[in-house]
Amino acid sequence: MKFKLHAKLVATPLVVFMTIASAAQADTVLRRANDLSFGGSESLDPISANRFYEVNDLIYSRLIRQDENGRPASELAQTWKANETATEWTLTLQPGVIFHDGSTFDAADVKFTLERIKDPALESPVTDVLGLIEAVDVVDPLTARIRLSTPHAGLPLLLMDYRVRILPEGAAAPFGIGTGPFMLDSYDPESTTILNANTAYWEGVPKLDRIEFTAIPDSEARNQAMLGGQIDYNGLTRDQEPLYAGNSAFTVQSYPAGGWFGIAFQGNQPPLDDPRIRKALRIAVDRADMLALMSGEGNGIVSCDTPVKASDPFRATLDCPQDIAGAKALLADAGYPDGIDIEVFTADLEPGMVQYAEVYQQQVAEAGIRVKLTVAPSDGYWDDVWLKKNAVTSWSQRPADQFLNEAYRSGAAWNESHFANAAFDTLLDQARATLDIEKARTLYVQAQEILFNEGGTLIAYQENGRRVMSARVTGIAAQDEDYIRWHMVGMEQ
Repeated sequence: MKFKLHAKLVATPLVVFMTIASAAQADTVLRRANDLSFGGSESLDPISANRFYEVNDLIYSRLIRQDENGRPASELAQTWKANETATEWTLTLQPGVIFHDGSTFDAADVKFTLERIKDPALESPVTDVLGLIEAVDVVDPLTARIRLSTPHAGLPLLLMDYRVRILPEGAAAPFGIGTGPFMLDSYDPESTTILNANTAYWEGVPKLDRIEFTAIPDSEARNQAMLGGQIDYNGLTRDQEPLYAGNSAFTVQSYPAGGWFGIAFQGNQPPLDDPRIRKALRIAVDRADMLALMSGEGNGIVSCDTPVKASDPFRATLDCPQDIAGAKALLADAGYPDGIDIEVFTADLEPGMVQYAEVYQQQVAEAGIRVKLTVAPSDGYWDDVWLKKNAVTSWSQRPADQFLNEAYRSGAAWNESHFANAAFDTLLDQARATLDIEKARTLYVQAQEILFNEGGTLIAYQENGRRVMSARVTGIAAQDEDYIRWHMVGMEQ
């Protein structure tokens, strides 16, 4: 019988039950900032649309993680194998893994975690990615069988989803119990959240004793906190990078990544429900120039409105030079021969978000696209603006199938441009069902071509990631944050 401490947590205040963490004063502390992008409603439920991602990634584990090349690698699942039709996948699990409450991880936890994704009451955006999971069978304590409603040869790629973090069976709000390298000590997304080292972590005792998060909504304020030595780790823009040049107190890193800023135009609202107008708004952009201005030469790749990263085998190769004449012709054909007025919202939430909108405004003016920029408050931007307005958006890298289903399938919870195209949806269904990789690639490419011709999200480029750290921080290589093994990160004294 498992001892499930979390079953008693529903009626127990968070700050009380988390006293299971060490009360001793930690002497090796990494200080970070969280961006308060959900205005204080940040959730410890990994599949919530308002997930407290900075913290959740440290307290929970996945079944399958990405290796340095973006391929599936073992985490809580040691091995995985499909049947001949890819309708069932059998996972063998890591033995001896302990949750923060002292209970043992097993296949029942996998069943609970994956099956709750489809709970309609949760309204989780992960449903658009993993809703094809019909059920999970507990074969034995260390073996789980995942049954799918349709064949899918790429299920391990979907299980790498950064939100598919394993909860203990029966977990309920306020959550916070995982198998990750750090344990929740106190939780206040609007002020300070503290994590203590999980000394029973299955991959080894963390080198840090504690990680402290302070809520700082504004990206420039976070940068000033970094310069002032108040935090030890932060994102960085090209414009901010020179502030750290030649300063031995800091380490600056640049690394390949598939993340991007974009502008999501609301295709369900006139006049943007006309695909001609949506395309005009996108092809008027000089993408190479925007990349050079925003990130510098060699610090990213041009993207023709496909969200799929360059190294993904299913990425489409498209050509999209700036086309002012073509944009004007599309606008005239749609009934706007004298140009069009639109409003675009942005916020100083992440480094570069405001500048992205400003460069867009300048570039498209020649095509008669008159952009009114509105800088919204950073606090609550994802709740109050995103999905509701033409707005600057930000995404991290994902596998092609996940991106295309989650952000563009008709009716998907995170379909930020409200794109709806039956032919596009059919291509995704066909790609998921085929076991022929080359055929699947052809279908995914055709879907991305539809996005370029009819979609509503401008993706000008995908840029390298940048970060700055205190020079005392050790154990973080120049790679995407998703690859960091946080139990190996330390601080020199």
